[in-house]
Amino acid sequence: MTTTKSQIPYVVTGPQDAAATIQTRGMIRQPGITTDTVGASKIWLGLVTAAPNEEGQPHHHGEAETAAYVLSGKVRVYYGEDFSEFVEAGPGEFLFVPPHTPHIECNPFDEPHTAVLARSPDNIVINLGK
Repeated sequence: MTTTKSQIPYVVTGPQDAAATIQTRGMIRQPGITTDTVGASKIWLGLVTAAPNEEGQPHHHGEAETAAYVLSGKVRVYYGEDFSEFVEAGPGEFLFVPPHTPHIECNPFDEPHTAVLARSPDNIVINLGK
């Protein structure tokens, strides 16, 4: 039996260069499992960090579902009319952002935050400006 790249398990050591993926102001997304690193076609998995007191710009992720698991610090996600509503997640908590949901990710706290971030089908980022 001949195996193809898509049939071989992979280990990616550490997060990859942030320049290899789409970014929004205030957040640094470092890819891990992507089309480029392992040939993934239905998931993007990486690490996201934000310095203290950082705020991103309004954006959404098109058709992509977004899930995060917070490792340290806290992340706040504004959404809704005029981005007046928000949810916060801290260490040990999962966060979900549905597709096509305009939002702003931020870290209005005095410590950095780090989270594992997954998107499917890919790391789609559509910046809305601000």
